Parts: sequence; structure tokens; C-alpha cells
Amino acid sequence: MNWFFITLGYSGLSPKAPGTAGTLVSLPLGMLILIYFNSQTLFLATVLISVIAVKSINKYEELSGIHDDKRIVIDELAGMWFALSVSPAITVGIGEISSVENGFLIQSLLSFALFRYFDIKKPSIIGRIDRETKGGIGVMGDDIIAGFAAGIVSSLIWQGILLLNIF
Repeated sequence: MNWFFITLGYSGLSPKAPGTAGTLVSLPLGMLILIYFNSQTLFLATVLISVIAVKSINKYEELSGIHDDKRIVIDELAGMWFALSVSPAITVGIGEISSVENGFLIQSLLSFALFRYFDIKKPSIIGRIDRETKGGIGVMGDDIIAGFAAGIVSSLIWQGILLLNIF
């Protein structure tokens, strides 16, 4: 078991809001991948990390007997990165990050806020997965679905902004 990995560089050891701390670490890392690579790379990296995380979490739960330990925040990274890979489906250069017209920064921040909302409130299937699925799949599953939901809603909001010519 790799404690550094499942606590996302020990950000999960934050005494207050470890999930938010893990998400805050994940956001700029995901944005950097989007800037220097693309959304497909971020998506595929997230799938790979998620598979490794499920195995690592299963091993941790087997050894500790604790399901969904709050210090485990690699699931926050997966959710946040899935939200980012779905939402800002644009490629930007380093000099275009702050440009409002391309939506990169707005969608990234919307994805963050919406992911935290879905992850905390756990509506619909997100809560059901959290309550009923055990092991690493249960720990990762609710965040992955929350990430996809956040990315889709962020994209819809951005499309609404574009239709209304707000920027």
C-alpha cells in the first residue's frame, strides 16, 4: 500500500476538510495536463490512476479494516480530473489561460465547485454508490460519477453563457 499515493501527496492528512484539500491539489495538476497535453491525455491518465487506486484502497481496507477513510483522497483526484476532462474540451496555451472567451478558467472553476457540491451532497446514484458499494470501487465510484456529473453540468452552464453572449 502506498500511503503517499492514496493520500495524494499527504494532502488527505489535512486536519480540516481533507477532501477539499485533495481536490485543491488535483485542480491545478489537472489544468496543467490540459494546458500542456489535452483532455484525452487527462482522461486516460485518470482511468489509469483510478484502476491503481482501486487496488491500493482494497489493500488498505484489508489491512486497516476501515472503509472510506477520510484521509484517502486519491478519489478526489479522479473525480476532479474526470470533471476537467469532460468540461473544458478545448486546448489552450499557457498565455491563453486567463482569457475569458475560451472558457478554460471559468469551466475549470465551475467544475471544481460542482464536483465538491456533488461529492458532498451525494445526490441520486452518487449517494447510492457511496452507501452500497464496498471496497475500492465504492470509494472511487461515487467520486468518478460526481466528476462526470460536474463536468457535464459545467459544460451546460458554459454553453448557456455562450448562448446568452455574456462574455
